[in-house]
Amino acid sequence: MSAPNSPATRSMRTPLGRVRYLGASHSGTSDFWLQRITAVASVLLILPVVVVVMMLLGRNQAGAAQILGSPFVAIILLLFIIAMVWHMKIGMQVVIEDYVHGEKVKLMAIMANNFFSFAVALASIYAILKLSSGV
Repeated sequence: MSAPNSPATRSMRTPLGRVRYLGASHSGTSDFWLQRITAVASVLLILPVVVVVMMLLGRNQAGAAQILGSPFVAIILLLFIIAMVWHMKIGMQVVIEDYVHGEKVKLMAIMANNFFSFAVALASIYAILKLSSGV
């Protein structure tokens, strides 16, 4: 039994909560698993993307627009872009968190990483949607 003023008795956590303690962020393994899931998605999508790129080789603009105008091709490319950018964002965030030691610099670097990832995703998605709509 714990002493009346010990940290264990003052804690608002249940015994199960103390056993399942996840650290300060309370989500210690979520980024690990998200990075693995996006890696698997990227590996599965790389072959169709390579096939699409090979189909585009040697085509003029009209031929490329015809291939990229297919909804199936657009969906494959969109899924690939989302998986790759998400994977990139998580990977860079882990590197920043591990190797940048100043809290202000770390915060700025994480914000820049988030902005850059969002900008790359937005520009890529816009380009794919524009090409696939034939505009």
